[in-house]
Amino acid sequence: MTEFGKKKIFIFVDVLCVLVASLPSVIMTAIFQPYQRGVYCDDESIKYPFKPDTITHGVMAAVTISFTVIIITSGEAYLVHRKKLHSNSTFNQYVAALYKVVGTFLFGAVVSQSLTDMAKFTIGRLRPNFIAVCAPKVCNGYVLEINCTGNSRNVTESRLSFYSGHSSFGMYCMLFLALYVQARMVGKWARLVRPTIQFFLLAFAVYVGYTRVSDYKHHWSDVLVGLLQGALVAILTVRYVSDFFKVRPPRCPRPEVAENEALDRKASLQIVDSEHNNHFSYPPGPV
Repeated sequence: MTEFGKKKIFIFVDVLCVLVASLPSVIMTAIFQPYQRGVYCDDESIKYPFKPDTITHGVMAAVTISFTVIIITSGEAYLVHRKKLHSNSTFNQYVAALYKVVGTFLFGAVVSQSLTDMAKFTIGRLRPNFIAVCAPKVCNGYVLEINCTGNSRNVTESRLSFYSGHSSFGMYCMLFLALYVQARMVGKWARLVRPTIQFFLLAFAVYVGYTRVSDYKHHWSDVLVGLLQGALVAILTVRYVSDFFKVRPPRCPRPEVAENEALDRKASLQIVDSEHNNHFSYPPGPV
């Protein structure tokens, strides 16, 4: 099999792994219903009013995608241009480098989302605004099957509180980018620039978690677990899947280049020797 054929197989396997890792999220969202947890009608923790999202799904997607595209594309382009990053691929060096980083990011993202959806649909914890969304006609004591009159889609969403998907996904994306910046942005000039960028990335992720509590979409424990899960997946992805912190040996030149460099060094040594052993240098004779 040719080298190009092997690379096509590797790419196919990579894409397949990303699709397989996303299956739990797709199946849970498309087929499953959240666990129908019973309701204590006098539970004050689920009687908060319904409020719109401060950070909507659209805003979340726009911010995370924009940050990811800008940071990764500019970082890889700079390193490839400065010849500080290279690939053994015979294809375009920039495209090869970008493929590895984006592939790693997407794999971790679908893993994080799958873990989140598995927890949401399996546990079925009620959101703080469940009673307002459900709008039951009558609710007294403990009700195993509550008769909701609200929008059925919103009622289903109100059973998916644990844990926060906004928090887990936001923390995964921002911490992944923060670790990417730590590995790629090197040099004395980046001594304070690097932590400044990392601060704003992580601050956005934490702010998203805060808004989920203040909007009564999640309990504080949902947000805390979401942040921890997103951070854990980001760290494991960078540590064991990516090569961000891999120690790279010096790039070996092509054989003909190495041979020319060896000849140049040999010629330089001969010139130096001839300077020390010129025709005026004779061994001392008898006096």
